[in-house]
Amino acid sequence: MSPSYTLTITFAIALLAGIALKFWLASRQIHYVASHRDVVPPAFAAQVSLAAHQKAASYTIAKTRFGMITLAWESALLLAWTLLGGLDILNQALASAVGTGMAQQLLLLASFVAIGGVLSLPFTLYETFVLEERFGFNKMTIRLWVIDLVKSTLIGAAIGLPIAALILWLMGSAGELWWLWAWCVWMGFNMLLLVVYPMFIAPVFNKFKPLDDEALKARVTELMRRCGFAAKGLFVMDGSKRSAHANAYFTGFGSSKRVVFYDTLLAKLSPGEVDAVLAHELGHFKHKHIIKRIASLFAMSLVGFALLGWLSANAWFYTGLGVRPNLDGPNNALALLLFLLAVPVFTVFIGPVFAQFSRKHEFEADAYAVQQTSGNDLSTALLKLYEDNASTLTPDPVFVKFYYSHPPASERLARMAGAA
Repeated sequence: MSPSYTLTITFAIALLAGIALKFWLASRQIHYVASHRDVVPPAFAAQVSLAAHQKAASYTIAKTRFGMITLAWESALLLAWTLLGGLDILNQALASAVGTGMAQQLLLLASFVAIGGVLSLPFTLYETFVLEERFGFNKMTIRLWVIDLVKSTLIGAAIGLPIAALILWLMGSAGELWWLWAWCVWMGFNMLLLVVYPMFIAPVFNKFKPLDDEALKARVTELMRRCGFAAKGLFVMDGSKRSAHANAYFTGFGSSKRVVFYDTLLAKLSPGEVDAVLAHELGHFKHKHIIKRIASLFAMSLVGFALLGWLSANAWFYTGLGVRPNLDGPNNALALLLFLLAVPVFTVFIGPVFAQFSRKHEFEADAYAVQQTSGNDLSTALLKLYEDNASTLTPDPVFVKFYYSHPPASERLARMAGAA
């Protein structure tokens, strides 16, 4: 059996197995949530109303069903791009039109992204203006949605095309170890983005104003001082113009770190609860979770670039995934696209490992927050956020193990009660 044929069969089997697994997990989640829809779990009965619990169940089921439809479409599209020859047709058409040089490679990348974006538009529009609207979360207007689309496209092109051109140039000019140089460039770009994003990119989409509640600012500043954390500023973001979902986060790196509160969060939580949520985020820094995640990204991307360096030099990698490599020009853009399409098919089965590490980090951050603030405030804040975001209190345990980056509410509150 030729390497090309082996890759084709392996890819097809992995894709079908992944689809079957995801559909099975989604079906479990729908059945489990529906079967627990009519009774609030005893641990939450005093804080969560039956109406709120049922809304969360309905929202979770609707999102999961929509996810199954999206999965079917994306899987069909993946097959169309690869084994059914879609990427090969696009590549050959562009090669005939402009030749096989850097311009053709950049056009191939840009065309692929543009076509994929257009094909995903109906799903994006449905999720925003039908699904989220039905449950009272969407605050977007069509006008704002279009403006966001134009802005993100222009910024994506302004940032993405130059970095893509540099990596393509390295692939063709830096010798056998091009992948190592490309990895260095990619990591440098990601680190730079951590600094640039909060100061220059995020303000293009949202307004950020300094936190002007002096009492809350004093509480938050004292908490950060007590935890040994320094930030460039405390900001409130106008998240309510797009969604009713609430959140808070840290952004930036080094001296550019910022604390950002959604205005929706400040409207729903008491000062003590805001303290507790912030302490949870500080816990991630205290336990060096951010550094560990960046280090993991460095390691995994290094392995990825090394693997791409090996695969891109083998003709069977292209033919095995339904593409005829260019005989009179570079195939670097093809290699990048095929790699990005194929890798998720094979890595889906190790997803639970990363989810488990993430849940462990969340437990550690919760424990730190309980030490620094009131455990009761953190518990009530989490329950408010679960309720306001319509997060189900009764997810399927197997679905949780596979997908959840955060532990379910029942597990988090039980851990906090045990630590109190």
